[in-house]
Parts: sequence; C-alpha cells; structure tokens
Amino acid sequence: MFDRVANVYDSAPLQRLVYRPAQDLAIKELRAYGATRVLDVGCGTGLFAARMRAELDAELVCGCDLSPGMLAHATARSARVEWILGDSGCLPLADGVVDAVVCTEAFHWFDQPRAVAEFHRVLSDGGVLLVAMINPRTEVGSRLLRAQARKTARWPTRSDMRRLTENAGFTVRRQHRVNRILGRTLPTVLTVAERTD
Repeated sequence: MFDRVANVYDSAPLQRLVYRPAQDLAIKELRAYGATRVLDVGCGTGLFAARMRAELDAELVCGCDLSPGMLAHATARSARVEWILGDSGCLPLADGVVDAVVCTEAFHWFDQPRAVAEFHRVLSDGGVLLVAMINPRTEVGSRLLRAQARKTARWPTRSDMRRLTENAGFTVRRQHRVNRILGRTLPTVLTVAERTD
C-alpha cells in the first residue's frame, strides 16, 4: 500500500496541515536534548529525515522504512541521510547506536510493544524517544479509529501511550498536544520519553 501512495506524501498541503506541526515540535525537542545521532523510524519519503539533517547539528541522521517505494523517494531526496530498509520491530542496528529515535505519524501501523522495545534497544543511555501520533481521548475513541482501519492499525490513548513506553524502560518527560487541523476531534500528541535504565 505504501509503495502505491508514496507519490502523494510530499504534497505541500498534506505536509503543512498534517505532518509539519508535530515535526516542528520534535525539532525543538531534539535541539533541547542536543541529539547528534538520530533515527527516524517510518521515515516514508524522507522529508523529515532530510529536514533534521539540514536543521540539526547532527553527525548522523538515519531514515528507516519498510517500504522500498518510500525509500526510493527518500534516497533521491538526500544523500546526506543514511537510508535503511527495515522493520520497526526488528531494527537492523546495533544496541545503543543512536541518541534519539523519532517516529511521526507512523507508530499506529507498528507492532507497538515490539517497536518500543526495539527503540529502547538501539538508544544509548539517556537517549530520547519522540513519538507523534493521534492519541484519542478515550478507549472508545481508540476502538472506533481501529475499527475504521479494519484493525490493521492501533491508536492508543495518551495514558496508554505513557504506560506502553514506561513498561519498555522509558521515563515519560512530556506529552505535548500538537495544534493542527482536526486537532480537537483527533488529538495528536508528541510523547517525549527518555531511556533511563
């Protein structure tokens, strides 16, 4: 599916209205943490990974995606980012090699417990995890979204997201509400968690 829709991901209105607000917040957090080795999981066509490479004082930015079609677009976008074909639940990286893992608007597609465990594994001690996604206000909202996606995706509530990351060995530092289109109906939250064990 993602190979087929890769061409529309880069449209300016979609980026400005859906993706850019959470990515702006993530850039601020990465600067505050002084991240120098960043992994973008579910990087899609590579727009955000290329932006991080251009705007952060990072020695390394990697973009990882499971879709060859998405990565073909990403590779054409920037030679300054390391592009990796890989699954969020089994990242092709060594333990502790990055100090920041970022995932914006892709986490709902993942096997979430496996992905968070992998994020923890590849992060160095004190590393930061940033996950931006729709976090419905209630369990009912979460179930309704999942039903609309025919159960292929999962959107945890904000408290469920906190519990999921804490169970994987993170300490949640902040959960920012992202101001964007449809933000009241489908609230997007940037969860900022630190690897503390």
